[in-house]
Amino acid sequence: MNYSTIKKTAVAASLVAALGFAETAQAQTPTVFGGRGQYRTWSIGVQGGITTPNTILGGQNGFGQKVGYFQNKVGEYYGLTIRKQFSHLFGLELEGNRGRIKTYNHDLAPNNGVESTAWIPAGAKSAETSVNWAASLNGVFQLGTIDFMRRENAVNFYAKVGMGVMAHNPVQFSNNDFTGTEYDNAGNWGEEVFGDRTETGDRDNRLTGFIPVGVGVKFKLSEVVALNLGYTMNFTDDNLLYGPVRYDGKQKFSNLYGGLEFTLGSRDKENLTFTNPVATLYDELKDPSLRNEVEALKQRVSTLEGTVDQLSKDSDGDGVSDKFDKCPGTPAGTVVDGSGCPIKFPEQQLTDGTVSSGYYAPIQFEFDSSVLKTESYATLDKLAQELKANNSNVTLDGYASAEGTEAYNMNLSNDRANAVKQYLVNAGVSASSITATGYGEANPVASNATEEGRIQNRRVEIKK
Repeated sequence: MNYSTIKKTAVAASLVAALGFAETAQAQTPTVFGGRGQYRTWSIGVQGGITTPNTILGGQNGFGQKVGYFQNKVGEYYGLTIRKQFSHLFGLELEGNRGRIKTYNHDLAPNNGVESTAWIPAGAKSAETSVNWAASLNGVFQLGTIDFMRRENAVNFYAKVGMGVMAHNPVQFSNNDFTGTEYDNAGNWGEEVFGDRTETGDRDNRLTGFIPVGVGVKFKLSEVVALNLGYTMNFTDDNLLYGPVRYDGKQKFSNLYGGLEFTLGSRDKENLTFTNPVATLYDELKDPSLRNEVEALKQRVSTLEGTVDQLSKDSDGDGVSDKFDKCPGTPAGTVVDGSGCPIKFPEQQLTDGTVSSGYYAPIQFEFDSSVLKTESYATLDKLAQELKANNSNVTLDGYASAEGTEAYNMNLSNDRANAVKQYLVNAGVSASSITATGYGEANPVASNATEEGRIQNRRVEIKK
């Protein structure tokens, strides 16, 4: 894996971190957890470990191309971290380290026929690179959290990738005990930036870009302290990491570390790093107080449903619920009052001066129509029942509003009266006991100058 490929991978990962995971943190955290404000999200860490001049991925090394020459030595590496956790899935970490990277050849490395020069010392046996400082910004991806003993203990697995800068000075030696200096460019490094490898100048250290890629595991020791163990591969943009070498390859090193991480903030708040939404949901559902509250709520809902059913029950179908019906069992279609009892209509004087002992409201019609409305059926059913029971007669007077000609309205009023008559006949009333007559625009009960008045005039009056 060359540096160009690694750099593209890191940039893509950084975009995912900045766009995808930041958006996920903003969108999911309030929904799943109720907001980051109820969690501790800042932490600092101290760490220390060892370095090796290669990685688990293998590849080239800076000292000899033959297996057997290159031997690993370990150097110390230590530093600090500051991290902001945005959700249980993602955080950003600022990491700073310093230390040494060491390696040597077990036997004198052959120079492949190349004469010794200032840049390619023949038979160089060892090298030590002092990393005076290394700083990187890393995206930390939480891979999963395992909880034990109701989340009092937890193990968290993570991966990280980032980009950084390091200041270092490589020294090569002729002996594998790191004596006999053959190359040391301290004080001669230039003011180079990434991509510029001019070696003239007066700087003690060389600046190099690098990409850290690693994995790790954290053990929650308490609500404040966690044990942090990890392994990081560092891919550099430098072919002089260990001084002059025999190939123009970008070099790398790795570090294995352990340390302690301290979560900042109130102990009353949970650490977002170790928050497990599945475990949180499970614990909440297992909480006896929550279960009791849910059961009580279900009982209240059941009681409320029973009360609603009782209030809405209407056995006789008169529109008044049984709880408030003072006259249960009234026949269907009976006009009742608010207490469910039949309304007794007083004697009413009709428009022609006659008096009806049993008053029925006029049957209303739509404009230019003789078709009965369904809302009239209940009244006509009751009238038919009364006529059959008493073997009595009824007179039906049809009327129309003032739109149209008088002759047209006369025929329309007659059709309306006959429509009511036909309904009664179909209900079993003898046709001979029914008199249906149309009077056109005569005897209006309201003004024909307004639509409200004309609606009232489109009617059939019932006289007994």
